[in-house]
Amino acid sequence: MKIRIGSRGSKLALLQTNQIMEMLKQAYPQHTYEIVIVKTHGDMNQQARLDQMNTSGIFVKEIEQQLLDHQIDLAVHSMKDMPSELQEGLCLGDVMIREDSRDVLVLQHAASLSELKPHAIIATGSKRRKYQLLKLRPDLEITHIRGNIDTRLKKMKDMDLDGIVVAAAAMHRLGLKHQITQYFDEEEMIPAVTQGAIGLELRSDDEALKDMIHTLSLPLDTREIKVERAYLKAMDGGCHSPIGARCHIKENSIQLRFVYGNEEGTILEKSVLEEPLEKEHEIAEMAAAYMKQHVKEG
Repeated sequence: MKIRIGSRGSKLALLQTNQIMEMLKQAYPQHTYEIVIVKTHGDMNQQARLDQMNTSGIFVKEIEQQLLDHQIDLAVHSMKDMPSELQEGLCLGDVMIREDSRDVLVLQHAASLSELKPHAIIATGSKRRKYQLLKLRPDLEITHIRGNIDTRLKKMKDMDLDGIVVAAAAMHRLGLKHQITQYFDEEEMIPAVTQGAIGLELRSDDEALKDMIHTLSLPLDTREIKVERAYLKAMDGGCHSPIGARCHIKENSIQLRFVYGNEEGTILEKSVLEEPLEKEHEIAEMAAAYMKQHVKEG
């Protein structure tokens, strides 16, 4: 069997795709594998700000269409790019890889957030990061930035920015861990929903490929991802509002840390729930109900 794997063409996307392909090759050497690069709307439009675009699925829709058209058999995404609702006929496979989910600070002229000069300029393309960062340092000037990690690092130097906020997982995968200045604790900056996880999308009726992925999957990470995505769906995620969640399943309990706010950043609510493990399938709705009371209807 030949398995065609769809991917965006960025350095990070191809690293992730090759990592998944090598795991499949080692476990199932009887099959052949091919990477198919697909350009998405988000790749083609690099000028527009993400918070001014309809961001739901801008990095995945063209790849999903290739799945539906049987041009590819498996799509590899950064899971956090996945909309809360998939197209009919498609599903997510179990999680095979999840890296560090935290956000990090890369600084040019300081050794930590607290040591940044007053009114330092920090760049991010994420309202979730922006508003949480301003809670920590209200004096900072936050400017918008887009592009892959290499582009952002170059812009930081060329524009003489004081720093940027990016995902730890991206820096780790690109071999840039040494450039990280500071990791944010999840209490300080709640990550994007499913941040750090590689998302595997396939046709819903492809039972053979589902089974292959399941055999190589991380059961605990898969369960945590489902809870985070359930929160995203319950909050009608995919809009421009800052939203994030991180789930941790323990031996006898489940913890969900979550954030939501309005688009302007005048309201930003964070909270954490810790419940008995029996509440695994309810905790996301409980978190969403709390947020809808405190933010969306408050």
